[in-house]
This record gives sequence, structure tokens and C-alpha cells, in this order.
Amino acid sequence: MSKIAVIIIVAAGALVFVIVIMGFIWFYKSCKNFSKRSSETGSSDPSALMEWNKGAGPSSSASQSLFEPQGARQFRLEELDQATKHFSDGNLIGFGSFGPVYKGWLHGIVVAIKRHPGAPREEFIAGVKYLSEIRHRNLVTLLGYCQESGSQMLIYECIPNGSICNHLYDTRREAPTRLEFKQRLSIALGAARGLCHLHSLQPPLMHKNFKTANVLVDENFTAKVADAGIAMLLERIEEAGQMHWGASLK
Repeated sequence: MSKIAVIIIVAAGALVFVIVIMGFIWFYKSCKNFSKRSSETGSSDPSALMEWNKGAGPSSSASQSLFEPQGARQFRLEELDQATKHFSDGNLIGFGSFGPVYKGWLHGIVVAIKRHPGAPREEFIAGVKYLSEIRHRNLVTLLGYCQESGSQMLIYECIPNGSICNHLYDTRREAPTRLEFKQRLSIALGAARGLCHLHSLQPPLMHKNFKTANVLVDENFTAKVADAGIAMLLERIEEAGQMHWGASLK
């Protein structure tokens, strides 16, 4: 190998290293000041939020906007049943720690509905309302909940491009998206910003199940961390169930 080729390779490697370092420095500064930047909160698609509120039926309160931190909206099982075509297998899009995930069409917006078997619990509602108030452009937004017919359900905004896990490892995809280095760095920084927001809460919220399957990307490949707080919610439900069971034995 000629000296010129070696110099070019070393220079290219040094340039990539400098870019990565600059990226992390930029992230550190933005993370440090993110609480002062209102543009970091909320959904990445504000127009969709407005459409939701316009299309909300009589079950919604006129004074409550789903995307304002005023608590999650309670949906009826009848609404979710119609939205998912009776929770058909054709609308089943995956499985998570909370249970199966269905795609649904609610009031003109595509949503993701997670279903978990369980009796109605006040702890579930309290946990959902807390999680629904956590808004950040790099976190998947929790829109509402339902507790009926032996099921606890969570309704989230649906992120169209799926998880990074699929883009990186799923060889069965007919046309897998090739993620360039710049995209990968942007997604990594976006996910880090989402986690940083969770850790900045008082008290801090630990994700406890962070992995590539829980990093979703929207139509612009903006990273959105999913399942934030689900582990906490499941623990709270389980603890409440054990206390209820113990009390019933006395």
C-alpha cells in the first residue's frame, strides 16, 4: 500500500472520529439545556394532534386536549374494538412487555393499542395519568387507556417506520432501509435525548427495558423511545394485585 493511500485512510478515520466527538459534545450541551427549550416537548407532528382533537367524538371533553398534560383520556372498549376490527390478527403488529400491540384507526388517526390481561385497578389509572403527562419529541406519546372486560389497554401514537431493531437486523424485510452513518448518529442522539428527559424528571424515571426494539422512528426517521415507564406500571399493578389477594385471604 502506498504512503498516499495510508495518509488518506488515516485522515478519513480521523475525520470520522472528530465528527463523532463533535456530535457527542453537541448532544451534551443540548441535553444540559433541553429543559429551557420548549421545542423539545410534545409530538413531532403537531398537526396530527390538532386533527385528533377536531375529530374527537362526544366521548371527549371539550375543555380537554389529548396532547396537553392534563391526564390521559379514557376510551371505551367499544371504540377500541371498532378501531382494531375486533382486535383482529390482521391488525396485530407486535408483542411487547405489556402484551400484544394492535394498530387501530381512532377519530382519523392511526394509533397503537397495547393490551394486557388484568382486573381494573386504581393504581393502573394513576400510573397511566402520570406517564401521559411526560411529553418530549423523542418519546412515544401515551394518549389514553381503557379498563374493561378483563383487559388493561394503553393507547399510544403510532410511529410509522417501526423499530430500529427491524431496520438493523430484520433480513426478511422486502426493502430494508439502509441507515447511513449520519442517520444512525441522529437516531442515537435522539434516543439519548429521550432518556435524558426521563432521567431529568423529579423523581427520575428509569426506562428499565431500553433496547433497539424500543427505539422507534417516524416518517422523518426521528427517534422516539417507546415503553418508557411500562416496567414501573407493571410492577405497580402486580404489587396492587398481591396486596388485594393477601387481603382477601384474611
